[in-house]
Amino acid sequence: MGSMDLNWEPQSGSDTIRSEDCKPQSPEELQEESRKIRRLQMVVNMVTQVIAQDPNLGVEQASEMVADTRRLALGMFPDKELAFNLIFWPRLQRLMRERYRMQ
Repeated sequence: MGSMDLNWEPQSGSDTIRSEDCKPQSPEELQEESRKIRRLQMVVNMVTQVIAQDPNLGVEQASEMVADTRRLALGMFPDKELAFNLIFWPRLQRLMRERYRMQ
């Protein structure tokens, strides 16, 4: 997996949208983006289920899974850190707090 990452605060990045970045996507690009979104949703769902249900999973392993999920998401969507922080991060953060009684 990766190194232990216990920093539960979102990291700032360049999440600003510039008008020149907004260009129409081809049907193939839209299909590929939809595929990547579904894949990311499945990964996040699987990670949350494993963290919630595996009684032998330690906090370090769970933290690595969360960090790996974040890296995967930002690898798939490099300019969408803000979207990850708004959509998936609160869910993962809440799960870690509830499961391991973290602050």
